[in-house]
Amino acid sequence: MNSNIIQTKREGELAIITIDRAAEGNMLTVEMLGELSAAFRHMSGTDAKVVILRSTGADFCRGRDTKGARSAPTALAVRASVVAPLLDVYDAMANTPQPIVSAVQGRAIGFGCALATASDITIAADNARFRLPELEKDLPPTLAISAMMARVHRKALTWMVYSMEEIDARTAWDIGVVSKVVAPDQIDGSVAKLSALLSARSREALVAVKDYMRSAPMMEPRGAADYAGNLLSAVLSSASR
Repeated sequence: MNSNIIQTKREGELAIITIDRAAEGNMLTVEMLGELSAAFRHMSGTDAKVVILRSTGADFCRGRDTKGARSAPTALAVRASVVAPLLDVYDAMANTPQPIVSAVQGRAIGFGCALATASDITIAADNARFRLPELEKDLPPTLAISAMMARVHRKALTWMVYSMEEIDARTAWDIGVVSKVVAPDQIDGSVAKLSALLSARSREALVAVKDYMRSAPMMEPRGAADYAGNLLSAVLSSASR
C-alpha cells in the first residue's frame, strides 16, 4: 500500500509507515487521514513485530490540512466528514496489535501532537515541539484529548489545551507525551536500536504487552491481575509448542 503521501514498506520484522508531505509540514487532508488509517490496518494484519511511524522533513506533523475543505451543513455531516476520519486513525492505532513506535522531529501540532502521543513508544528529537492550538479558533480539541488522556497527566493536558502554549521535548517527556528524548542526529539510531531489540522478541509477547497496557488500566485490580495471568499463560503455552 503506497500513495504519494502515506508510504508503507516492510524491512524484515518491521512495518514502516512514512508520512511524506514535508513541504506542507506533513499536514494531512481528510483523504490522507483515511490512507493513514488504512496503512495501520494493513500493517496490523501482517506478521510484522513492530510498526514504525515516521515522517519526512523538518516537522513531524503540523496537524490537519483544511484548505479547500467544505463546511458541512449538519452535525451529522460534520461527524461523517471531519470527526470520523480522525477518530478512525486513533482507533486503527489502538487496534494495531503490534507496538507502534513513532519518531518525532520538529513540530507536532494538533492532530500531530495527538498522533505522537497515541503511539505506544514515542522517541522525540530534543528539537521537537508539541502544541494543541485548537481553541484559538474556538474549537475544543476533544478528539485530540481522547487520544491523549490515557497517557498524559490530566493537569498537564488541561494546561496544554487551555493555555495553547507550545511545550518542548523535555516537558513532553515529563508529562507523558513522549517516551525518550535524544539529540536530532541520534533519533534514527535510537529507533533502529529499539527496533532491533523488539524484533528479537516473540511477536506473541510483544502483542500481549500492548494488549495489557491498553486494557488493564480500565479494569478493577483483581480483574487486571487475572488478565495478566491469562496473557502470560497464553504466551508461555505458545512458546512451549
